[in-house]
Formats: sequence, structure tokens, C-alpha cells
Amino acid sequence: MSDLADSGFATRRRTKLFDDLLALFLAEGFSHLVLDDIASRLRCSKSTLYTLAASKDELVRRVTVHFFKRATSAVEAVLADAHGAQERVSAYLTAVGAELAVASDVFMADLSAFASAREVYEANTRAAALRVRQLIEEGVAAGAFREVHAAFAADLVSTMMVRIQQRGVRTATGLSDAEAYAELATLLTHGLRA
Repeated sequence: MSDLADSGFATRRRTKLFDDLLALFLAEGFSHLVLDDIASRLRCSKSTLYTLAASKDELVRRVTVHFFKRATSAVEAVLADAHGAQERVSAYLTAVGAELAVASDVFMADLSAFASAREVYEANTRAAALRVRQLIEEGVAAGAFREVHAAFAADLVSTMMVRIQQRGVRTATGLSDAEAYAELATLLTHGLRA
């Protein structure tokens, strides 16, 4: 019984450490931090950090995975409450924007600069584009959307998602990430209407 209790505590402790790391990284980025800084900020030992990952690069990758898993769960929860093709596409893109809105510019720049984190981000962008494609295909099948090339529409969305996440849209338009996703949702759903 105590092993199970200890295991539950260890899991909660690891989750809390990842949550704390994520909060730190989202607010300040991570490229400027060394493991000593991170351990000090989290009030833990470096050996505790080494239980999470073997190196800073691996720690950054794991925290990035944690971020996107958490974001995906939140986006899917919003999507589960949406009904109708247009509302579902709009809810999905708006929720993605809301999840990314918590990330500082420094975090997003670091995410693009670190290969291991960038790979996670790119994989999640591809997964999001596939999800949008599925939502479009469902809408076409239900007759809510006109016949469109769903792969093209998803590629268009994916391209814009990358530009939003890399802050290109913010630079060009002044829109925040959340505002850009709302605009993308509006353009896409109006363009798809049957």
C-alpha cells in the first residue's frame, strides 16, 4: 500500500514540476536558463531535474510535449461542446489560439530556435492541420460545407498556424494570436459555407 501511495506522490510531484517548468518557460522562455537557474527557480535540486530528463535539451523537449498535450486536451474539450460544422471549426481554431495566447514572445522564439522543441511544435501543427481537415471533411459530408479540397484547406490553415505561432501575423497585422485564430476561423467557416 505504501508503494502505491509513494508512486502516486511521485507522479503528482513530477506533474507539478512539469507544470512549474512550463509556467516558467511560457513566461520567460528557456534559452537563457541553465539547469542551475532552473533548479534554483523551482526550488529543487539539479538531481531532481535529472529525474525528469538527462539534459537541458531533453528537458525542454519534454516540457514542450507537456505544453502541447495539455493544450490538445483543452482544445478537444472545447470541441466536444461545439455542435454543427461551422461552430466546430470555429471553436477548434479559437481554442488553439487561446492555448497559444499564454506563451510569451520569448518562449515562441526559443521554441523556434531549439531543434528538439521545434520538432514537437511542428508535429503538433501537423496534427492540428489534420484535425481541421477532419472537421472540414465532416462538414462536407454533412452538407454544411460546400465541396472543397479538404487537404488544401487544411494546408492553408497549417501555413497560417505556423505564421501565427512564429509571430509573423502579429508583425504584419498587429493581431494577437487569439485574434488571428478568430479571424482565421471566420474566414475559413465563411469560405466553406454550402
